[in-house]
Amino acid sequence: MKKMKAKRIGVTAAIVIMCYLLQCTLFPHLALASIKPNLMIIVTAAFGFMRGPKEGMLAGFFSGLMIDIQFGSILGFYALIYLLIGFGNSLFQQVYYDEDIKLPLVLIAASEFLYGLVIYLLMFMLRSEFNFIYYLSHNIIPELIYTIVIALGLYPLILFLNHKLEAEEKRSASKFV
Repeated sequence: MKKMKAKRIGVTAAIVIMCYLLQCTLFPHLALASIKPNLMIIVTAAFGFMRGPKEGMLAGFFSGLMIDIQFGSILGFYALIYLLIGFGNSLFQQVYYDEDIKLPLVLIAASEFLYGLVIYLLMFMLRSEFNFIYYLSHNIIPELIYTIVIALGLYPLILFLNHKLEAEEKRSASKFV
């Protein structure tokens, strides 16, 4: 049982680290009009509604912490935002079905929108930069669309890995019963 938990933690950490590395290395070169997708939102939201609050919050916290270390000016700022996104998505775990891709895409889009809104409120509006319509049309909406397009490819991969791990956990648990 501990072996399966360690394997789940390892796979989750590998997914978070791989997405972080892709977001920091490859996707800046694939930016469209200086907009790049937010893979960490996809990962945090997916773990939230697939695995529940604990894993969603942990994936979100470590995703945000890595972004804080690399890009942030305040340690813990992005970690808190992503942690809350992971928790918010975990509230939909009860209505989540693997076969339906609409709910995950809507939740990822809502997470991306709320993320952009919080960044605007805390990073720009508090510095007396009140041009919200410009920020919405040039940053939030394009990044949301780009993130959803990438989520169409990344989410099925995360779902596949989650199914594999769950199948192994069930086999492992049935051996002990």
